[in-house]
Amino acid sequence: MPRASRGESAGSPARVCTFGGSDGPEDGSLRILPWERETCVEGTTIEVGAEQAGQRLDRFLADRLGISRARVRHLLEVGQISRAGRVLGLADKSHSVATGERVEIAGSLRAEDESPTPRVDLDCEIVSEGAGWLVVDKPAGSGVHPLRQDQDDTVLNAVVARRPGILGVGEGGLRSGVVHRLDVDTSGALVFATDETSWSRLRGAFIDHRVDKRYLALVAGRFEKARRLDLSLSITRHQPAHVDVRPDGRPCRLYARPLRIFKAATLVDVKLETGFLHQIRATMAHIGHPVLGDLEYGGVGEEMPGRASRQMLHAAKLDLDEIRVEIPLPDDFEALLAELPEP
Repeated sequence: MPRASRGESAGSPARVCTFGGSDGPEDGSLRILPWERETCVEGTTIEVGAEQAGQRLDRFLADRLGISRARVRHLLEVGQISRAGRVLGLADKSHSVATGERVEIAGSLRAEDESPTPRVDLDCEIVSEGAGWLVVDKPAGSGVHPLRQDQDDTVLNAVVARRPGILGVGEGGLRSGVVHRLDVDTSGALVFATDETSWSRLRGAFIDHRVDKRYLALVAGRFEKARRLDLSLSITRHQPAHVDVRPDGRPCRLYARPLRIFKAATLVDVKLETGFLHQIRATMAHIGHPVLGDLEYGGVGEEMPGRASRQMLHAAKLDLDEIRVEIPLPDDFEALLAELPEP
Protein backbone atom coordinates (compact mmCIF):
# COMPACT_ATOMS: atom_id res chain seq x y z
CA MET A 1 0.00 0.00 0.00
CA PRO A 2 1.36 3.51 -0.81
CA ARG A 3 2.69 5.31 2.20
CA ALA A 4 4.60 8.36 3.29
CA SER A 5 8.04 7.35 4.45
CA ARG A 6 11.38 8.64 5.51
CA GLY A 7 13.74 9.84 2.84
CA GLU A 8 17.20 11.33 2.75
CA SER A 9 18.32 14.71 1.49
CA ALA A 10 21.94 15.92 1.40
CA GLY A 11 22.94 13.12 3.74
CA SER A 12 20.37 13.99 6.40
CA PRO A 13 17.27 11.99 7.17
CA ALA A 14 14.11 13.73 6.03
CA ARG A 15 11.29 14.26 8.48
CA VAL A 16 8.41 11.90 8.01
CA CYS A 17 4.81 13.07 7.52
CA THR A 18 2.64 11.31 10.06
CA PHE A 19 -0.91 10.17 9.40
CA GLY A 20 -1.99 8.64 12.70
CA GLY A 21 -0.86 5.22 11.49
CA SER A 22 1.80 3.59 9.36
CA ASP A 23 -0.28 3.74 6.21
CA GLY A 24 -2.41 6.35 4.51
CA PRO A 25 -6.12 6.00 3.77
CA GLU A 26 -7.36 2.87 2.04
CA ASP A 27 -7.70 4.62 -1.32
CA GLY A 28 -3.99 5.37 -1.38
CA SER A 29 -4.42 9.13 -1.19
CA LEU A 30 -2.13 11.17 1.02
CA ARG A 31 -4.17 12.83 3.76
CA ILE A 32 -2.41 15.59 5.72
CA LEU A 33 -4.32 16.96 8.67
CA PRO A 34 -3.84 20.64 9.56
CA TRP A 35 -2.02 19.92 12.80
CA GLU A 36 0.29 17.49 11.00
CA ARG A 37 1.39 19.83 8.21
CA GLU A 38 4.12 21.42 10.27
CA THR A 39 5.90 18.07 10.49
CA CYS A 40 6.39 18.01 6.68
CA VAL A 41 9.37 20.33 6.76
CA GLU A 42 12.57 18.53 5.88
CA GLY A 43 11.32 16.09 3.27
CA THR A 44 8.54 13.79 2.11
CA THR A 45 8.54 10.57 0.09
CA ILE A 46 5.39 9.20 -1.51
CA GLU A 47 4.73 6.13 -3.62
CA VAL A 48 2.45 5.91 -6.65
CA GLY A 49 -0.54 3.59 -6.23
CA ALA A 50 -2.11 1.61 -9.05
CA GLU A 51 -5.06 3.99 -9.21
CA GLN A 52 -2.74 6.97 -9.85
CA ALA A 53 -0.63 5.29 -12.56
CA GLY A 54 -0.58 7.27 -15.79
CA GLN A 55 -1.30 10.65 -14.20
CA ARG A 56 0.90 13.64 -14.96
CA LEU A 57 3.50 14.14 -12.28
CA ASP A 58 2.35 17.66 -11.41
CA ARG A 59 -1.28 16.61 -11.06
CA PHE A 60 -0.37 13.49 -9.08
CA LEU A 61 1.69 15.46 -6.58
CA ALA A 62 -0.86 18.25 -6.27
CA ASP A 63 -3.68 15.78 -5.55
CA ARG A 64 -1.67 13.60 -3.18
CA LEU A 65 -0.09 16.44 -1.23
CA GLY A 66 -3.01 18.85 -1.19
CA ILE A 67 -1.06 21.70 -2.78
CA SER A 68 -1.57 23.64 -6.00
CA ARG A 69 -0.09 22.59 -9.30
CA ALA A 70 1.62 25.98 -9.42
CA ARG A 71 3.39 25.10 -6.16
CA VAL A 72 4.40 21.72 -7.61
CA ARG A 73 5.84 23.45 -10.67
CA HIS A 74 7.80 25.81 -8.43
CA LEU A 75 9.24 22.88 -6.46
CA LEU A 76 10.25 21.27 -9.75
CA GLU A 77 11.78 24.49 -11.00
CA VAL A 78 14.00 24.93 -7.95
CA GLY A 79 15.09 21.28 -7.87
CA GLN A 80 13.29 20.09 -4.75
CA ILE A 81 11.66 17.03 -6.33
CA SER A 82 13.56 13.90 -7.28
CA ARG A 83 12.89 10.37 -8.47
CA ALA A 84 15.23 7.39 -8.30
CA GLY A 85 18.07 9.64 -7.22
CA ARG A 86 17.62 12.10 -10.12
CA VAL A 87 16.64 15.68 -9.45
CA LEU A 88 13.69 16.61 -11.64
CA GLY A 89 13.08 19.90 -13.40
CA LEU A 90 10.13 21.81 -14.78
CA ALA A 91 10.28 19.82 -18.01
CA ASP A 92 9.33 16.71 -16.01
CA LYS A 93 5.94 18.08 -14.96
CA SER A 94 4.14 16.06 -17.66
CA HIS A 95 5.91 12.78 -16.83
CA SER A 96 3.42 9.89 -16.48
CA VAL A 97 3.88 8.28 -13.09
CA ALA A 98 3.97 4.49 -12.77
CA THR A 99 2.78 2.12 -10.04
CA GLY A 100 5.38 1.72 -7.33
CA GLU A 101 7.34 4.81 -8.37
CA ARG A 102 8.67 6.77 -5.39
CA VAL A 103 8.92 10.55 -5.51
CA GLU A 104 10.90 12.56 -2.96
CA ILE A 105 10.13 16.18 -2.10
CA ALA A 106 12.80 18.09 -0.20
CA GLY A 107 11.90 20.95 2.11
CA SER A 108 8.51 22.40 2.96
CA LEU A 109 5.48 21.42 0.96
CA ARG A 110 3.78 24.81 1.36
CA ALA A 111 5.25 28.18 0.61
CA GLU A 112 3.84 29.68 3.80
CA ASP A 113 5.84 27.18 5.87
CA GLU A 114 9.15 28.51 4.50
CA SER A 115 10.99 31.45 5.96
CA PRO A 116 14.06 33.36 4.69
CA THR A 117 17.12 33.14 6.93
CA PRO A 118 18.06 36.59 8.34
CA ARG A 119 21.54 37.69 7.26
CA VAL A 120 22.62 40.83 9.06
CA ASP A 121 26.10 40.44 7.56
CA LEU A 122 24.83 41.05 4.02
CA ASP A 123 24.99 44.61 2.73
CA CYS A 124 21.60 46.29 2.53
CA GLU A 125 21.35 49.94 1.54
CA ILE A 126 17.85 51.23 2.27
CA VAL A 127 17.63 54.41 0.20
CA SER A 128 14.08 55.43 1.14
CA GLU A 129 11.47 54.28 3.64
CA GLY A 130 7.94 55.22 4.58
CA ALA A 131 4.85 53.84 6.28
CA GLY A 132 4.53 50.26 5.07
CA TRP A 133 7.32 50.24 2.48
CA LEU A 134 11.03 50.58 1.83
CA VAL A 135 13.28 50.85 -1.23
CA VAL A 136 16.63 49.09 -1.42
CA ASP A 137 19.53 49.77 -3.79
CA LYS A 138 19.88 46.20 -5.04
CA PRO A 139 23.45 45.23 -5.92
CA ALA A 140 24.14 43.33 -9.13
CA GLY A 141 24.65 39.62 -8.50
CA SER A 142 22.04 39.33 -5.73
CA GLY A 143 18.68 37.62 -6.18
CA VAL A 144 15.59 39.40 -4.90
CA HIS A 145 14.39 36.51 -2.72
CA PRO A 146 15.38 32.90 -2.03
CA LEU A 147 14.07 30.25 -4.40
CA ARG A 148 14.44 27.56 -1.77
CA GLN A 149 14.90 27.38 1.99
CA ASP A 150 18.65 26.75 1.92
CA GLN A 151 19.41 29.86 -0.16
CA ASP A 152 20.39 32.74 2.12
CA ASP A 153 22.30 35.24 -0.03
CA THR A 154 19.46 37.37 -1.43
CA VAL A 155 18.27 40.90 -0.80
CA LEU A 156 15.30 39.61 1.21
CA ASN A 157 17.65 37.74 3.56
CA ALA A 158 19.33 41.06 4.31
CA VAL A 159 16.03 42.95 4.65
CA VAL A 160 14.52 40.37 7.05
CA ALA A 161 17.51 40.81 9.36
CA ARG A 162 16.76 44.54 9.61
CA ARG A 163 12.95 44.55 9.34
CA PRO A 164 11.73 41.20 10.74
CA GLY A 165 8.12 42.39 10.63
CA ILE A 166 8.18 41.85 6.86
CA LEU A 167 7.82 38.08 7.36
CA GLY A 168 4.47 36.85 6.10
CA VAL A 169 3.59 40.04 4.21
CA GLY A 170 2.12 39.62 0.73
CA GLU A 171 2.86 36.19 -0.73
CA GLY A 172 4.67 35.35 2.51
CA GLY A 173 7.25 32.64 2.98
CA LEU A 174 10.35 33.10 0.85
CA ARG A 175 8.64 35.97 -1.00
CA SER A 176 7.61 37.96 2.07
CA GLY A 177 7.14 41.62 1.24
CA VAL A 178 8.28 41.29 -2.37
CA VAL A 179 6.36 43.78 -4.54
CA HIS A 180 8.25 43.34 -7.83
CA ARG A 181 11.47 41.77 -9.07
CA LEU A 182 14.73 42.61 -10.80
CA ASP A 183 16.98 40.16 -12.61
CA VAL A 184 19.91 38.85 -10.56
CA ASP A 185 22.51 40.90 -12.46
CA THR A 186 20.41 44.06 -12.66
CA SER A 187 21.14 46.73 -10.05
CA GLY A 188 19.05 49.53 -8.65
CA ALA A 189 15.69 50.42 -7.09
CA LEU A 190 13.77 47.54 -5.52
CA VAL A 191 10.58 48.03 -3.50
CA PHE A 192 9.43 45.93 -0.54
CA ALA A 193 6.22 46.27 1.45
CA THR A 194 6.31 45.87 5.23
CA ASP A 195 2.58 45.54 5.86
CA GLU A 196 -0.37 43.93 4.06
CA THR A 197 -2.21 47.14 3.18
CA SER A 198 0.86 48.63 1.52
CA TRP A 199 1.64 45.38 -0.28
CA SER A 200 -1.82 45.25 -1.84
CA ARG A 201 -1.66 48.90 -2.88
CA LEU A 202 1.86 48.79 -4.30
CA ARG A 203 1.48 45.42 -5.97
CA GLY A 204 -1.73 46.63 -7.57
CA ALA A 205 0.08 49.66 -8.98
CA PHE A 206 2.68 47.42 -10.64
CA ILE A 207 0.01 45.11 -12.06
CA ASP A 208 -1.95 48.08 -13.43
CA HIS A 209 1.20 49.69 -14.90
CA ARG A 210 0.82 52.83 -12.79
CA VAL A 211 4.50 52.95 -11.90
CA ASP A 212 6.99 55.20 -13.68
CA LYS A 213 10.06 52.97 -13.98
CA ARG A 214 13.22 54.21 -15.67
CA TYR A 215 16.24 52.07 -16.44
CA LEU A 216 19.70 52.88 -17.77
CA ALA A 217 21.01 50.31 -20.23
CA LEU A 218 24.37 50.25 -21.95
CA VAL A 219 23.74 48.56 -25.29
CA ALA A 220 25.90 47.45 -28.18
CA GLY A 221 26.01 49.62 -31.29
CA ARG A 222 24.88 53.16 -32.04
CA PHE A 223 21.25 53.57 -31.00
CA GLU A 224 20.72 57.03 -32.42
CA LYS A 225 16.97 57.70 -32.43
CA ALA A 226 14.45 57.63 -29.59
CA ARG A 227 11.54 55.32 -30.29
CA ARG A 228 8.73 53.31 -28.79
CA LEU A 229 9.16 49.55 -29.11
CA ASP A 230 6.00 47.44 -29.17
CA LEU A 231 6.70 43.71 -29.30
CA SER A 232 4.92 40.50 -28.31
CA LEU A 233 7.09 38.54 -25.90
CA SER A 234 6.85 34.95 -24.73
CA ILE A 235 8.85 32.84 -22.28
CA THR A 236 10.26 30.08 -24.48
CA ARG A 237 12.56 28.37 -21.99
CA HIS A 238 12.90 27.87 -18.27
CA GLN A 239 16.06 27.09 -16.26
CA PRO A 240 17.56 29.40 -17.37
CA ALA A 241 14.69 31.57 -18.51
CA HIS A 242 14.70 32.89 -22.05
CA VAL A 243 12.25 35.24 -23.75
CA ASP A 244 11.63 35.56 -27.49
CA VAL A 245 9.48 37.70 -29.74
CA ARG A 246 6.45 35.63 -30.78
CA PRO A 247 3.25 36.59 -32.62
CA ASP A 248 1.18 34.91 -29.91
CA GLY A 249 3.16 36.45 -27.06
CA ARG A 250 2.10 39.10 -24.56
CA PRO A 251 2.04 42.69 -25.93
CA CYS A 252 4.87 44.65 -24.27
CA ARG A 253 5.84 48.30 -24.64
CA LEU A 254 8.81 50.44 -23.75
CA TYR A 255 10.26 53.78 -24.82
CA ALA A 256 14.02 53.96 -25.42
CA ARG A 257 15.97 57.22 -25.71
CA PRO A 258 19.73 57.57 -26.34
CA LEU A 259 21.54 59.59 -23.69
CA ARG A 260 25.16 59.18 -24.72
CA ILE A 261 26.47 57.65 -27.93
CA PHE A 262 29.94 56.11 -27.95
CA LYS A 263 31.92 54.72 -30.88
CA ALA A 264 30.30 51.28 -30.65
CA ALA A 265 27.85 51.48 -27.74
CA THR A 266 25.04 53.67 -26.43
CA LEU A 267 23.80 54.59 -22.98
CA VAL A 268 20.01 54.40 -23.25
CA ASP A 269 17.24 55.65 -20.97
CA VAL A 270 14.40 53.11 -20.99
CA LYS A 271 10.89 53.76 -19.72
CA LEU A 272 8.90 50.59 -19.18
CA GLU A 273 5.21 50.88 -19.99
CA THR A 274 4.54 47.22 -19.23
CA GLY A 275 6.35 44.67 -17.09
CA PHE A 276 7.53 41.33 -18.43
CA LEU A 277 10.39 38.99 -17.67
CA HIS A 278 13.60 40.16 -19.40
CA GLN A 279 11.58 42.77 -21.33
CA ILE A 280 14.39 45.28 -21.84
CA ARG A 281 17.04 42.64 -22.49
CA ALA A 282 14.96 40.65 -24.99
CA THR A 283 13.62 43.75 -26.76
CA MET A 284 16.98 45.46 -27.23
CA ALA A 285 18.58 42.22 -28.41
CA HIS A 286 15.77 41.71 -30.93
CA ILE A 287 16.43 45.07 -32.58
CA GLY A 288 20.18 44.41 -32.75
CA HIS A 289 21.33 46.29 -29.64
CA PRO A 290 21.85 43.71 -26.87
CA VAL A 291 22.70 44.92 -23.39
CA LEU A 292 26.46 44.73 -22.93
CA GLY A 293 27.52 41.80 -20.75
CA ASP A 294 24.23 39.94 -21.23
CA LEU A 295 25.19 36.28 -21.60
CA GLU A 296 21.64 35.17 -22.40
CA TYR A 297 20.89 37.62 -25.21
CA GLY A 298 24.18 38.02 -27.07
CA GLY A 299 25.78 40.95 -25.28
CA VAL A 300 29.17 39.26 -24.91
CA GLY A 301 31.94 38.36 -27.33
CA GLU A 302 35.09 39.78 -28.86
CA GLU A 303 33.05 42.07 -31.09
CA MET A 304 31.44 43.76 -28.07
CA PRO A 305 32.96 47.02 -26.83
CA GLY A 306 34.40 47.29 -23.35
CA ARG A 307 34.79 44.59 -20.72
CA ALA A 308 31.37 44.23 -19.09
CA SER A 309 31.46 41.97 -16.02
CA ARG A 310 27.66 41.56 -16.02
CA GLN A 311 24.63 42.83 -17.92
CA MET A 312 24.81 46.63 -17.87
CA LEU A 313 21.26 47.34 -16.76
CA HIS A 314 20.34 49.57 -13.81
CA ALA A 315 16.93 50.46 -12.33
CA ALA A 316 17.67 54.16 -11.91
CA LYS A 317 14.34 55.84 -11.12
CA LEU A 318 11.02 54.81 -9.63
CA ASP A 319 7.96 56.98 -9.07
CA LEU A 320 4.91 55.44 -7.38
CA ASP A 321 2.48 57.45 -5.25
CA GLU A 322 4.58 58.85 -2.40
CA ILE A 323 7.67 56.83 -3.42
CA ARG A 324 10.15 58.78 -5.54
CA VAL A 325 13.69 57.52 -5.75
CA GLU A 326 16.64 58.02 -8.05
CA ILE A 327 19.68 55.78 -7.62
CA PRO A 328 23.09 56.65 -9.15
CA LEU A 329 24.92 54.19 -11.36
CA PRO A 330 27.07 51.68 -9.46
CA ASP A 331 30.84 51.82 -9.70
CA ASP A 332 31.23 48.97 -12.22
CA PHE A 333 28.80 50.68 -14.60
CA GLU A 334 30.57 54.03 -14.29
CA ALA A 335 33.96 52.37 -14.82
CA LEU A 336 32.81 50.77 -18.07
CA LEU A 337 31.43 54.07 -19.35
CA ALA A 338 34.79 55.72 -18.63
CA GLU A 339 36.71 53.23 -20.73
CA LEU A 340 34.47 53.32 -23.82
CA PRO A 341 35.88 55.32 -26.74
CA GLU A 342 33.93 58.34 -27.93
CA PRO A 343 32.75 58.61 -31.57
